[in-house]
Amino acid sequence: MCQPQAPGFRVVITGKGGVGKTTLTSCLASVLAKNGINILAVDEDPQMNLPHALGVGFEAAARIVPLNRHADYIEEKTGIRPGKSGWGALFKLNPDVDDVVERFGLKVAENLNLLVMGTVRQAGGGCLCAENVLLDATIRHLALRNNEAILLDTQAGVEHFGRALAKGFGQCLVVADTSFNALSVACHAAGLARQSGIPLVYLVVSKVVAGGGTRLQQFKKESGQDPGALFDAVIELPAETQLQTLDPDVTRIMDDRHSAYAAAVTALASRLNAPPCTCGGDHHHAHEHHHTHE
Repeated sequence: MCQPQAPGFRVVITGKGGVGKTTLTSCLASVLAKNGINILAVDEDPQMNLPHALGVGFEAAARIVPLNRHADYIEEKTGIRPGKSGWGALFKLNPDVDDVVERFGLKVAENLNLLVMGTVRQAGGGCLCAENVLLDATIRHLALRNNEAILLDTQAGVEHFGRALAKGFGQCLVVADTSFNALSVACHAAGLARQSGIPLVYLVVSKVVAGGGTRLQQFKKESGQDPGALFDAVIELPAETQLQTLDPDVTRIMDDRHSAYAAAVTALASRLNAPPCTCGGDHHHAHEHHHTHE
């Protein structure tokens, strides 16, 4: 019997650099917020491109101080001053971070707040520094209520899974284009996402032109890996030439009712907001392949 879902939902978006990860994150955040869901878009990418993609002006974006540079707040929450701790320091490993959005979040639009995390150093098994404790707590322990969601735009690659930062997330979008390299990285990320305990892992193939499905079949033959078997769904986003013109405020594409990309992102947003049940333990085998045609 299905257990009631926890309030709200958390989605981590990852993938190789340059495949449209931040564009997708910003567009999902925009459409979900317009549908009345309170969205916290979190930028964990050192490039800090998410503010621009969401339409934050250059001057306002330049004034953003990443969370990991707020030394007083980090000390207040973890008990350790950044840069002052040594081995054996006692951290508050589950600091109360419910005020972090109010204090450091930037309101981008109605129902849409942005939090810029800053670079997370020493990925994997590195030092348990105060900044990492706070960033981890912010993502994993921020209390969500009904009708609230967190979208985490991660740095390129899969290093964040080594830090277990993605634990506590219910869904993962692994973004790739149709290149062999990007699909290989995506398949690797799928395994790490599973190890992190994320129940639903989707492959989102961006920049798909006519015949994109054929490219996936070719990748399966060349690599011996079947994306359809590794992911809970394969979702294709059509190539959208307008995105280059709209850059950096790419969320404006969502106002175009004729855009196949906008339609596909809207459908994906609906899926994230009402994910299928995973309590049966057999969801890894209930794969589907969702095509979006122009």
